[in-house]
Amino acid sequence: MEEPGGDRRAEKRGAVTLVGAGPGDPELLTLKAVKALQSADIILYDDLVSAGVLDFARQEAKRLLVGKKGYGPQVKQAEINALIVSLALQGKHVVRLKGGDPGIFGRAGEEIEACRAAGIPVRVVPGISAAQGAAASLCVSLTHRDHARRLQFVTGHSREGALPDDLDWGAMADPAASTVIYMARATLPGFRAHALAAGLDPATPAVAVLAATRPDEIRLAATIATLPEKLADLPADRPVLVLLGHAFGALLEQAEPAADRRLSGTG
Repeated sequence: MEEPGGDRRAEKRGAVTLVGAGPGDPELLTLKAVKALQSADIILYDDLVSAGVLDFARQEAKRLLVGKKGYGPQVKQAEINALIVSLALQGKHVVRLKGGDPGIFGRAGEEIEACRAAGIPVRVVPGISAAQGAAASLCVSLTHRDHARRLQFVTGHSREGALPDDLDWGAMADPAASTVIYMARATLPGFRAHALAAGLDPATPAVAVLAATRPDEIRLAATIATLPEKLADLPADRPVLVLLGHAFGALLEQAEPAADRRLSGTG
C-alpha cells in the first residue's frame, strides 16, 4: 500500500506541453494543439502568436505573455525555463505556446532539457512552420522537382544577434536548393555578400514574407542582389522570413503588384 503523502507528492507534479501555434492563421492549428489549449491551467505564449489562437483555450486558463519575438527586448530564455519548471512543480498543466513549430528555431530544446532536469513530464505538439505557411500562402512548392533537390532552413540571427559565422556557404549557394532564412531582416546584406562570394547567382529569386497567412500579410519578391535594400520598405516591428531559390522564380513576374497591394494593406 502506498503512503498517502507519496500520492500527494505525485499529484503535485504537473506537466508541460510545448505547442506549435502555426504561422498565424488560427484555422491552421492542429486538433492536438486545440486539445492541449483546452486542458491547460496556464499558457505561456510569445508575441508572435495570433490572438485568435488563444480563443481556443479554455476560459479558466491563465494566459501569460513571455514576450519572445526573435528580435528586440524580450524575456530571457533562462527566466522562461525557470517559470515553466516552477509552475509545473505546482501541479499545473503548463502549455508553452510558440509561433510556427516549436522545434524549428523555437528554443524548444532548452525548455525540454529544463523540464527533464526537474523530472517534469514534457511532450511536444508540432505546428505548421512559418516556412510551410509562407509557401502555402504564396501558393508555391518549397521542393518543386524542377528547381529544388534540397530544402534547408537556416537562421540569420546567432545567439549574439549577428549573422552566424558557421553557415555552410557552399550549400547556401547551391542553385538547386530552396533556402529559408529565419530572422533575416538585419543580417540579409551579410548573408548576400557571403553567398555571392560562394558562387550564388545574384539573379536568384528571393521573397521576403511578414505575418504569413494572416490578414495583414506582406510579401516582397526580388532577387538576392536587390532584396536586402528593399527590406527598408517593410514595417520595422515584424520579423522577416526570406525564401531563396529558383523554386520561387514565378513570383518575380508578379512582384511589384503583389508588393504594392500588400504594403498598402488592401490585399
